[in-house]
Amino acid sequence: MRGSFRAARAVACTFAMGMFVSAHAADASVERGKYLVTLAGCSDCHTPGNFLGKPDMAQFLGGSDVAFEIPGLGAFAGANITPDRQTGIGNWNVEQIVTALKTGRRPDGRMLAPIMPWRDFAFLSKKDATAIAKFLKSIPAVKHQVAGPFAPGATVTSFMFRVLPPGQTAAMGK
Repeated sequence: MRGSFRAARAVACTFAMGMFVSAHAADASVERGKYLVTLAGCSDCHTPGNFLGKPDMAQFLGGSDVAFEIPGLGAFAGANITPDRQTGIGNWNVEQIVTALKTGRRPDGRMLAPIMPWRDFAFLSKKDATAIAKFLKSIPAVKHQVAGPFAPGATVTSFMFRVLPPGQTAAMGK
């Protein structure tokens, strides 16, 4: 009887330690993701108010209120990359986020907006891209529908940065 109690206790301790190590590894991965998101400046393009000098940290990574216009392609605002299921990436799983970061391809097959620097993120290790995805899944969901994308010539309903090729002249709004 005493031997089976020791065995049960040993199994319980091993299980508890495994859960602790697993939780610690998950926390370490999320912390690594937070570090990489901060280092990469994701908040710059994905947090409202940032380009206007007053980032709204209550909507951290909830999507920009400023779009970038690219001649011939349209205007694109940084998406809501929080886990909100209606307006963010809450329906994307970790692997789909990793794929988008490393290849620019969304789960629905479309490409990310051309302003998204996925070509640089393609060099992330799978472990680092996964850490970023886990961090994004761990943050509070923000319900914020980002304006756009806007087709060339469409009326833009947000502030906009214009990217012009050399030799072009900046035009005043119509």
